[in-house]
Amino acid sequence: MTEQMKNEIRTLVESARIAQVSSIDADGYPNNKAMLTLHHDDLFTHYFSTNYFSRRVRQFQANPRASVYFCDEGQFKGLLLVGQVEVLADHESKAKFWRPGFEIYYPDGIDTENYCIYKFTAHRANYYHNLQNTDFTLEEYENA
Repeated sequence: MTEQMKNEIRTLVESARIAQVSSIDADGYPNNKAMLTLHHDDLFTHYFSTNYFSRRVRQFQANPRASVYFCDEGQFKGLLLVGQVEVLADHESKAKFWRPGFEIYYPDGIDTENYCIYKFTAHRANYYHNLQNTDFTLEEYENA
């Protein structure tokens, strides 16, 4: 992996407002949802906010396997991350990722029972650009 490719991948993730988040339903089928990007610690750790009483939370609690896809459709670039979601409903996590304007959806603020965070941690990735696929792990990305 070249430094240019690493920069392209970073730019793709940092410029994305929306990511596609996929869960697995009770029948074993993938369910995809567009979600606003909230925060990322690094390329392999991403956070999203959502409703705790949602179907997707139940799916992740039953089966934490997930994928997240970042896309620049204009340049035909995409990054697929495969890993697991942890549903965080503790006060500290919810406070850390609270944003002004969330009170529209969660009127009781940070402690709204229906507010939670997804912590997605990837264990492998695939970057698509220029008709090429590049598979890599976090270690391969960091050591390139």
